Amino acid sequence: MALTALPGFAYDTSARAAYVLDQSTGTVLLTKNADEALPPASMSKLMTLYVTFEALRDGRLTLDERLPVSQHAMSYGGSTMFLNTTDRVRVEDLLRGIIVLSGNDACAVIAEALSPDGTEAGFARFMTKRAQQMGMTRSTFANSNGWPAAGHLMSVHDLAVLANRLITDFPEYYPLFAETEFAFDGRAPSNVRNRNPLLKLDIGADGLKTGHTAEAGYGLVGSARQGDRRVIFVLTGLESEARRAEEAEAIVNWSFRHFATKTVARADAPVAQAQVWMGAKQSVGLVPAEDLSLLLPVLSDKRIEAEVVYDGPINAPIAKGQQLAELVIKPDDLPEIRRPLVAAEAVPAGGFVVRIKTAANLLLRQLNAGPAEAM
Repeated sequence: MALTALPGFAYDTSARAAYVLDQSTGTVLLTKNADEALPPASMSKLMTLYVTFEALRDGRLTLDERLPVSQHAMSYGGSTMFLNTTDRVRVEDLLRGIIVLSGNDACAVIAEALSPDGTEAGFARFMTKRAQQMGMTRSTFANSNGWPAAGHLMSVHDLAVLANRLITDFPEYYPLFAETEFAFDGRAPSNVRNRNPLLKLDIGADGLKTGHTAEAGYGLVGSARQGDRRVIFVLTGLESEARRAEEAEAIVNWSFRHFATKTVARADAPVAQAQVWMGAKQSVGLVPAEDLSLLLPVLSDKRIEAEVVYDGPINAPIAKGQQLAELVIKPDDLPEIRRPLVAAEAVPAGGFVVRIKTAANLLLRQLNAGPAEAM
């Protein structure tokens, strides 16, 4: 079968690695070196945040709880909240310190509070195990904040999985990622603004986290929502802060402008017929369980390749809605899409006459076939 589509083209990004996901449909719009394990810099703070949100959900932390600051946490340089060992800081302030200010010290305070052994290293081992459980197989952590360290690695695919889980699992905390300023205690006037360059633009951006080290380059895990669609993207390995901002904005605009949701199959219109064995009917219509809408490129005159795959003939009886086949769709410049097809109607088993006719027809075909074909 063939479906009319609109043509797409691959976005040519200068990032070392990139991944773009349309969250609403689960369509991967762009992938480049997506499963390569790379230094994630501060983007790995998202894993610390996810584990912290889990602790809040489970009651192991509260937002008003005050946590002590160790000498180890205070010793971090780079982006910090300028915490010291005399502080006891509310968890909610620490969360904003991580999200808005990218505080390395704030991450370490949280890490030591939640670590199985009270150390940041123990927390990193816990995060690695948790990431594996979440399907993030290219992620290993050496610390809580992305400070350069041997073996501290994540893929952009894993970062996209993590961003998706943060948005989906913790909608009550996700608005924190859209905050543009946080002036903690007035002690760090030079570090009060969120570094996400998209938040100040009117393109629906509402999170998540930037990252930068000399080794990793400039990166961003971002998300934007326009209408009913949300896009999640990850870029890393860019050469400058300005280039990161330009590339991120371009990716968002490309994702929304060049793809649209189209209904390609309806639940009341069979896309194919499957042969039936020993049934009251010789075939049954195949339909999607519900109207099938896909995100497709909007500027193409090409046709989408699609095929129906099933093992047949299918033995009767067949129930209406029974899954019988799979629709395999191959959009232009997008990954293959597979969706189940079900029976459009019930097909009862045939009676005695049907079974006799079927057996007789099979016997005649075998007799008429040559010796080689009959084998």
